[in-house]
Amino acid sequence: MLGVLCATVILVDVRRHPPEMVIMGRVWPICALFGTVAVVWLYFRYGRGTGEPSKRSKSESPHAGKAAERQPFPVIVSKGTLHCGAGCTLGDIMAEWLAYALPVAAIVFGWHWLFGEKTCAVWTLDFFFAFGFGIVFQYFAIVPMRHLPPGEGILAALKADALSLTAWQVGMYFTMGCVQHVFQASFGGRAPVDSVEFWGAMQLAMLGGFVTSYPMNWWLIRTGIKEAM
Repeated sequence: MLGVLCATVILVDVRRHPPEMVIMGRVWPICALFGTVAVVWLYFRYGRGTGEPSKRSKSESPHAGKAAERQPFPVIVSKGTLHCGAGCTLGDIMAEWLAYALPVAAIVFGWHWLFGEKTCAVWTLDFFFAFGFGIVFQYFAIVPMRHLPPGEGILAALKADALSLTAWQVGMYFTMGCVQHVFQASFGGRAPVDSVEFWGAMQLAMLGGFVTSYPMNWWLIRTGIKEAM
């Protein structure tokens, strides 16, 4: 509930103060679903737009790049990590509900014929969705900034975000596995997808993803492989 409230606060404010980079207007509310008040604080402190709606991308604004350079580097890395995490979060949410509503999706991704545990198959589906959304998010950030044609944009997005989102998913899987193990030991079963407990665990898992992806984003941005947000 707190995550939804925080996401709503940012959504309302983004309409009045759109960020220079359009895709970040989607990133902030999605990440507020798990980062709650910490993401709200980061948004209002470092991510809020000027208040003048604009269709220009960051690369088309003469001051947007300089604004990013003036921010502390750990903040720049945090924004880049959240940018990656937004795609992962959206992908994981959609994949979990898809596997819940259509169990055949888990079978397609290995349940019974490759994995004995349904969880492993669903996590494979999670990765597929998260990777897809993550690359899309990166594409719409990197193409306007570098003025790349579609083909080069896809390759650049893969180069910039593949390691980052993989690191995120590893942290998410590890944290979710630990929390579900606690549920198993304490209550005799894992929290189901249609429970408050599951999505509370998912919030913690996304924070785990942020922790494991942050160092990777630090390196990617420092070396220029990934653009500063």
